[in-house]
Amino acid sequence: MTKVDFYVGKTNSLQARLLLACKVVTKAHQHGMPTYIHTDSPATTARLDDLLWTFHDIAFIPHALAPSKEANSRILLGHDHEPMENCGLLINLSNEIPSFFSRFERLAEILDQEEAILHAGRKRYQFYRDRGYNLDYHQLNI
Repeated sequence: MTKVDFYVGKTNSLQARLLLACKVVTKAHQHGMPTYIHTDSPATTARLDDLLWTFHDIAFIPHALAPSKEANSRILLGHDHEPMENCGLLINLSNEIPSFFSRFERLAEILDQEEAILHAGRKRYQFYRDRGYNLDYHQLNI
């Protein structure tokens, strides 16, 4: 059963949420975990794509946009793709529950303090809790 972690930042900006997602994917990358980052739109996907190349001064996170034909793409991001393989970690940056989340070993829900984001996050938390998923909640200082 998928383990679900909620990461909640202290700010209310998309940029801070994207940076938090970069930190989570960095850790997954260091552990060799295949990762799919699900966003809410093409604009968010493009913004995260740029950020993954530049957010760290001395390193970058190799990744590709989904669907990718690159054989070694361990980190994919997209907004309208349903991954069928390499289902290690799913990072959700949308306000919806991805229909394919249960294929993944782990799910990271990234939230901030914007009311709409928090409200949608609470609904997702209830959904997972009511179905017996193992949940963890992390309040962060970002």
